Amino acid sequence: MSGHSKWATTKHKKGAADAKRGKVFTKITKELTVAAKLGGGDPGGNPRLRTAIEKAKEANMPQDNIKRAIQKGTGELPGVSYDEITYEGYGPGGVALLIECLTDNKNRTVSEVRHILSKNNGSMGESGCVSWMFTQKGYILVDKKNADEDALMTIALDAGAEDMKSDPDESNYEIITAPQDFEAVKKALVDKGVKFESAEVTMIPQTYLSLEGREAEQMIKLMDALEDNDDVQNIYANFDIPDDIMEKIA
Repeated sequence: MSGHSKWATTKHKKGAADAKRGKVFTKITKELTVAAKLGGGDPGGNPRLRTAIEKAKEANMPQDNIKRAIQKGTGELPGVSYDEITYEGYGPGGVALLIECLTDNKNRTVSEVRHILSKNNGSMGESGCVSWMFTQKGYILVDKKNADEDALMTIALDAGAEDMKSDPDESNYEIITAPQDFEAVKKALVDKGVKFESAEVTMIPQTYLSLEGREAEQMIKLMDALEDNDDVQNIYANFDIPDDIMEKIA
């Protein structure tokens, strides 16, 4: 799980920087709108919308922006219709990639994603070529400074978590849940005052590919280029890059 842990930490820090530039607002607005359209405007009965609202608040998105995005999804305000689409492909060194997008123009998005991949030593793949390598799980990252291992494990497992991992070489605990148990485990941590670095329902790879040198640099550049695209919402990949290289590049 070390590869996922390191990228989750890097992504969290990068997300904070993006939020300061307002870059992240576009992506969150789309997610709020789609979540409200699919599951209704009440976050109490719509977990996807509740998660999107939490992300919006973490990014300090104005409440009026959140409200308008939701109203566009429920039809109370006119808005753009977005399609959800997932592209599969490969990055440097044969890294598997799942790229989730929300777009109002599929032709534009597929063209842009293909261009980003080819420009960064990657390639677009056929549907199903790598998705079998990933499993959807709830994933919560807790800094070891913020919790005692035994106490944290008790809280997590009692709330329904599947597992908690602690790599001696890593600075975080990783809590893994079934997607349907994610909210309950997260709430249990919040109720106990446990702070976490990140918490999301994500796609976790079964195995990881270790990258170093030029391939590692190309991989981070590819991830940055994809995340910089307004239509790309989430990227899942099975790379593992050593800490010193990750910190130097990121």
